[in-house]
Order: sequence, then structure tokens, then C-alpha cells
Amino acid sequence: MKIAVLVSVGRHPVSGVARYSRNDAAALTLALSLVRTHGATLDVLHAGDPSNAALNEYLALGARSVEVLEMPPDADPAPQLARRLRGYELVLTGTRAEGGFDSGMLPYRVAHALAVPLVGAAVDVALRDGRAQVRQFMPKGLRRRVEVRLPALVAVHSLANAATSYAYARMREGTIERAVARHGTTPEQSAWTIGPATAKPVRLAAAEKRSGHARMLSATTTESRGGSVVIEGSSVEKAQVILAYLREHQLVDY
Repeated sequence: MKIAVLVSVGRHPVSGVARYSRNDAAALTLALSLVRTHGATLDVLHAGDPSNAALNEYLALGARSVEVLEMPPDADPAPQLARRLRGYELVLTGTRAEGGFDSGMLPYRVAHALAVPLVGAAVDVALRDGRAQVRQFMPKGLRRRVEVRLPALVAVHSLANAATSYAYARMREGTIERAVARHGTTPEQSAWTIGPATAKPVRLAAAEKRSGHARMLSATTTESRGGSVVIEGSSVEKAQVILAYLREHQLVDY
């Protein structure tokens, strides 16, 4: 059996420094467990810059080598990954990358190109009789077990049942293998523009000054929360009413 893991470059939420992706690290840990249990072969793939130092951390997490399909940052990795992944029984990847506004569509696009089923939000994976038994993460703490026939692609949830093991010695022993990939601009890619992420506007909200008992009662009864509706008057008078409300609740300091 051949198993592949797709890995990406993550980003630290505070410093912004490039690092391994936690979702992809969980997928790698699950794949290593399957390799030990079933004696399968494992290939770890990345599409991007082979000189990125964050890829070495996947070696420390247990990958013997990371094969990098070298391509520029604005290239579409899905077609090249799908071409490389033909012939694999199981492909594991994270749910999405850690770039902030990443769409999470790469697993779906790769599965569509390979014409294989996809199971998302996986927290546990087991193989039996040519099938993958996947336990999925569901809202409100629920879990669901599904079974899919191989070959298949499984997107692993960040809360997967996988305890990663980091070892510096494995990082020194592993290798980063560079592979040249053909790339071009697809019609879908040419319709998009890439730019820096912008901060979302902060919604102003008045501080809650009522007691806990009063807040509990308001959740079960209909009551008036106060306020006023200003219909008459000029635009200046209406603006003064809004400004007075903001000053009363200390939402502005002028």
C-alpha cells in the first residue's frame, strides 16, 4: 500500500514566523501510525519553495524525506499534486493551511482531479479490507464514523487523535528532495488577484452593566432594552444623539 501526505508551510499566530502546519502535522502522525501497522510506504509531498526552512520541521516530526514540487508562490499546486499522486491508495492532508484567509479548497480540488472520494474533518483513520474507516469531527462534541473504499483522500482535523513527536536528530537525518513541476496559469487562477490581508472592522458594543440574574431573565422573557428612536430633526441633531450614546457607554473618548 502507498500512502502520501500533503504538507504546507504554517505561520505562527503571534510572530508570523514560518513553521510547520499543525493540521498537516496531525495528518503526518496518523500516516506514520498506519505505516507501522500495515507496513505501507509513505511519501511526504509539498508544493512550493524547497528552500523554506519550515519544511525541515516535518523531518523532525517523523518524515524520512520531503519531496518538494518546486513552483512559484502564485502557481496553482492542485494539478501538479494530482498528477504526482496518481497510484496512491490513501492521501492524507490537513483541513486547510494557516495563512489566515486560505479557502481550504485544495483537498477538494485534488480529490476531484483524481476522481476519488474525500472525507473531511477526520480525527482518526483505520484501514481494513481495502477500506478506510474514518471518525469525523462534528459540532458540539459529536463524532461520526464513516467508511470509504480506497483509493481516497482524507482531510485531517486540527483536533485529531494524534500526539506529535518532535526530535532534532530526525531533522538532521532526513532530506529535502527537489522536483521540478510544470506550472501554468489556469482560467480560474487568472480571475483572482492576490494582495495582503486587511484587518476586519471592529464592531462597537456597549458594555453590559446588568447583573447576572438580570441577564438570565432577559434570555427567557421579552423586555425593552431602552434606547430611543430619532425620526424628527435635522441630520446634525440625529448625529448628536448618536454621539451622546457613544460617550455614555465610553465607546469614544472625545
